Amino acid sequence: MADFFQNGVITTLQKLGGRTLEDMETELESYAERHNMVLMLPALYSEFQTPAMHKIIEELKHVHYLHKIILGLDRATEEQFEEVKALMSVLPCQVDVLWNDGPRIKELYAELTAEGFPGLNTPGKGRNVWTMIGYGLTDKNSYAFALHDCDIVNYSREIPARLFFPIVHPALDFEFNKGFYSRVTHKLHGRATRLLYSPLLHALGKVVGRSRYLDYMESFRYALSGEFAFIRSLGRGIAISPTWGLEVSTLSEVYKNTSNRRICQTEIMETYEHKHQDLGSDNSGGIYKMANDISKTLFRVMAQQGIVFSEASFKTLLATYYQEARFEISKYNALSKLNDLEYNREKEIIAAETFQDAIQEATAEFYEDPMGIPSLSPWITVRSVMPHFSDKFEKYVKEDNR
Repeated sequence: MADFFQNGVITTLQKLGGRTLEDMETELESYAERHNMVLMLPALYSEFQTPAMHKIIEELKHVHYLHKIILGLDRATEEQFEEVKALMSVLPCQVDVLWNDGPRIKELYAELTAEGFPGLNTPGKGRNVWTMIGYGLTDKNSYAFALHDCDIVNYSREIPARLFFPIVHPALDFEFNKGFYSRVTHKLHGRATRLLYSPLLHALGKVVGRSRYLDYMESFRYALSGEFAFIRSLGRGIAISPTWGLEVSTLSEVYKNTSNRRICQTEIMETYEHKHQDLGSDNSGGIYKMANDISKTLFRVMAQQGIVFSEASFKTLLATYYQEARFEISKYNALSKLNDLEYNREKEIIAAETFQDAIQEATAEFYEDPMGIPSLSPWITVRSVMPHFSDKFEKYVKEDNR
């Protein structure tokens, strides 16, 4: 059983007591009469060739409170798109598959690019999520949206239930819900969170001073998780990063667009297991690339708030991060020994040193180009520039899904 401690500027909803999933789903079915819920699934076609995706489909067969499922499909041929539609058709609610590599959606991307909207020529999870949000908003009857990844090995339908519950409950007033969970098997996982994100935030607080933004970002128990939910009015105004900084930039956008009182985080499952990224050693991929993008995203958001970064402050930040990361390693070493978990201190140090290199490269890139890769525009901006785009978007997806 988790603790009930509240130690941040947002509300934390831990998993306590013995409430059954079936009881929660019955309650959600009653709320569905008033608030339509849409589940969004960003997926590669290759994920349909894994046990994880088929486990997700089997679990979702038993979910009856959803208004719709939107599956954003990347890297799929027409034959594979048709295969995915058939696989998803067994679910008890409407399923719309967005074929992002298909001619119709490619035409929409080209139209948006011609109007000056950036980032649409680069495929990836960020663009996929942005596209699903935009399509979801074309249905004026949709109220709440939840998103989770499709590589969750131990998936349970408890995930969407706990994501939706706080934002559709009539007695609660949350607009955004971030999922969190434990990443522990026979050893500790989540290197990017444990050894990059947390010590980097601590280091930034020491170097540039504490701020409401840093307090907010440190309040999340698993800021880099890919699971979150939001209500329609909030989703309209959120810009989406096309980089590995997606999760950090999304939390930052939520910070700008609503009050901390209307943000919560919920324990959506006790343990979470998914595919693990290689550490990497340069900006071509792996967790190194993720670390680089996360660092630049944090620098950019803070600069937009008026924080001045100099070469001297970046040098101090690297030294401070080094110290903070070593302290984190000592904590997790102790935690592992107490619980008899496998723990390789040398590998943890190598990971921290790799992240330090990624931060150093990120500081140089940020100093050279503080604006960086632009985010995908909020959908309210698209609507203001192209008032009829949503109608065309909805029409094209329906034609694809016939």
